[in-house]
Amino acid sequence: MQKKEKAEYMIQAVSHALDLMEKFSEETPELGITELSKKLKLHKNNVFRLLATLETRGYVEQNRVTGNYHLGLKTLELRKNFIRQMDLLPQARPILLALAHECNETCYVAVMKEFRSVYLDVVETPQVVRIVSRIGSRLPAHCTAAGKVQLAYFSEKELVSFFAKRELTRFTPNTITDQEELRRHLQEIADQGYAIDDEELEAGVRGVAAPIHSYENRVAGALIISGPSMRFTDERIKRELAPLLVRAAGEISTRLGYSGK
Repeated sequence: MQKKEKAEYMIQAVSHALDLMEKFSEETPELGITELSKKLKLHKNNVFRLLATLETRGYVEQNRVTGNYHLGLKTLELRKNFIRQMDLLPQARPILLALAHECNETCYVAVMKEFRSVYLDVVETPQVVRIVSRIGSRLPAHCTAAGKVQLAYFSEKELVSFFAKRELTRFTPNTITDQEELRRHLQEIADQGYAIDDEELEAGVRGVAAPIHSYENRVAGALIISGPSMRFTDERIKRELAPLLVRAAGEISTRLGYSGK
């Protein structure tokens, strides 16, 4: 669909809200209702309603001294998320390709969104028996290697929020559904530096994941090797796959500016 065609579906109120946010700049970091009304050519009442909505969602904030408005912390969060994602994929791609070639299994890069593991990139194995690509899938965090390895580095506050918002649904007999048991398991993952999906989401499927760290010393995502359980034996995971994975995830982390401190 071309831009001209998409413009026919544009929601005017959303367009006005975005126009409003774009009026803030380095030269004009703060603006009042009257100024915004003139710049946007909208009635002051409409501008006030837009500002009230954006303020409620954290996208603008009001200076209590001057009464003017400036961009809120939510816009910074969006910017940081965009930078992280755009930095992650190009840096990870060559290492993802090399890892898939070396282990001859399907390899992924995933991030955490709304307490679910989202798969962003994949290099598939040429082997006949393999796992179907999960690109774009939003999988539960508590029973996937990618999700668990990111949960393992959550703060206590983040974990409390996770347990409050997500049920530990059982998918297979191996799924961990007890909160305390999962907490102990996550600590083991953090100690060893990688996570294993032991047929916890799908019977017959195993996976191994290692964390990718950002320059902010936070977990930016996960690197995963996944395949049929018949090839992913405990011995192979321990001696071959996990070491390869941890090394590759470390290389991506270094490319992202992670210092290891």
